[in-house]
Parts: sequence; structure tokens; C-alpha cells
Amino acid sequence: MKCRKCGGKAVINMPQHHLGLCKDDYLAWLPEQTGRFIEKYAMFGREEKVLVAVSGGKDSLALWEILHRLGYQADGLYLCLGIDGGIAYSSESQRLTEQFAAARGLQLHIVNVEAETGRTIPELARLSLRGRSKPCSVCGLVKRHEMNRVARDLGYNVLATGHNLDDEAAVLFGNTLTWSREYLLRQGPVLPAIPGLARKVKPLCRFYEREMAAYALLRGIEYIYEECPHALGSTSTYYKEVLNRMEHERPGVKLRFYLAFLDAHKSGLFARQEDVQPSLNPCPGCGQPTSAPGLCSFCRLKEKVRSSGEAGL
Repeated sequence: MKCRKCGGKAVINMPQHHLGLCKDDYLAWLPEQTGRFIEKYAMFGREEKVLVAVSGGKDSLALWEILHRLGYQADGLYLCLGIDGGIAYSSESQRLTEQFAAARGLQLHIVNVEAETGRTIPELARLSLRGRSKPCSVCGLVKRHEMNRVARDLGYNVLATGHNLDDEAAVLFGNTLTWSREYLLRQGPVLPAIPGLARKVKPLCRFYEREMAAYALLRGIEYIYEECPHALGSTSTYYKEVLNRMEHERPGVKLRFYLAFLDAHKSGLFARQEDVQPSLNPCPGCGQPTSAPGLCSFCRLKEKVRSSGEAGL
């Protein structure tokens, strides 16, 4: 296949765009498209400080590299979750993230969850869930709280995550199956800021996972290949597999599904968010907005740790 731009040998074929590109043109195309999406969805401006949540994976590291390349004020935040086991997942992720930042002279903030809460994510899950489920819900709770806390405390205007189209389509698919209207209302490229919560953006939301993997490979970004060991068998992984089978038969179906949702959202198909948004009040423990009458879920989790009286789990 030939490159659509220069006629050379294409290294990637994107049938949903009817586009094949060589290495140089692809490495220029993807950042250009990212910049266009940032402007299209009014994610942030040149004058704003962006905090990029980096995990050591291809998407978040590539996003950070792209924003730096585009000239945005972007620093990184790595959360050490304490998920290791046989593959030393957290340790290797942190090593690769620190290596990435040092090689490019970028500022990286590191938060150790165990130091902040007294337990690692697997330990918090065992304490909170008592083995009833995977630790994903607890992990998500802690990550959301800590990312917002750091953004607020350090004066960042925007929190950017590396969610790609495969991630967004899988979440949308699951929420549509159950018509989870509150989650559907909140899904999109931009989640506006409210008092106490930073604006959240997803600049990679229209790129397929394979496109981000190709970019990282061609750009020479070293990242952790292994998935989180707790992701195996998760519902989101199942939804991705279903959508991948559909994509194989009908190239571009994931992108069309996601863009049609955004169009429907914009045209007013769903109720206004303010009509279903629960009233929020500051948590007396950490100050972040919560719909709970007292402590937020994160602070209640920390209270469990303090009251458990256990030296280890």
C-alpha cells in the first residue's frame, strides 16, 4: 500500500479514513489531528496548565509526548498503585514513566497511594470489598480523587487522560446496554469543571488503540505492554472484544458509533445534565465535592483503613 501523501510505502492502513501513511507522514498526521480535536472540542488553550495522568502505557505517554510536541504546558502525574505480583506491574510502569520524563526534560509528579492512604490498591480492595469483586472500582475511586487533588493543589487548569476510541466506545457500549443516563450524560471529550473539580479532557478519544500503538512504536516510546493483572476477564475487556469483532466486519463502526453519540448528545437527545446532576457539597474531610451527606467515598475508605487496626492484609 502506498502513502496517500507522498506515494512512499505506507506503514499503517486506516480503512475507516480510507488512508494509508508512511512513517514520517503518520508521525506528523497524528499530532496534527490531536491539535485539531483539542481546538474542535475547546479542551484547553495555550495559556492553560495541563496535568497529564500517565500510567506508563502507550496512550498516556504518547499523549504527553504529543502535547509537548505541540507546545502546550503539560506536566505528568503518575500514581503508584502498588499493583505488582508476578509481573511487577506498578514498579515497571513507574520506571518507564520516570525514564520517559527524564529523557525529555519533562516535569513528573509522583503520588504513592500507599503513602496517602496507608494501603496499596489490592489491600484497599480486600479491606473494602472483602473479596467480593475485582479491585477496579476501588482503584477508579482512588485515582479520580488523587488526580483531582493534585490538579487542584498544584494549580492545574485541566486534567488530561489518554483514553482512546476503543476505551470510549467500550464504556459507551456498556452504558447504553443499561441506559445509565447519568454516565451517558457525563461521557464526552470534555467534562467541564465545577467548583472543586478540575476540567477533564480526552484528546485521544477519536484514535483507535492500534493507531496509538503504531504511533508509540514509530516514535520510539518505550511503554509497558502488559495490561493490569486485574483487567483480565473484566466487563470492559469483553465489550472491547465484541466491538473488535464488529469492527473487523465493518471498518469504522466504532468511530461512527462514538461520533453519532456525540452528535445525539449535542442535539439534545438526552436530558440536560443539570436536570439529573445530584446536589454536591464539600466533603468535610478533603474538601472535594461529593453527593454524600458526610464524608466522600475516598475519605470513608481512609476511615476504614484507620479503624481496621490491622498491620497488614
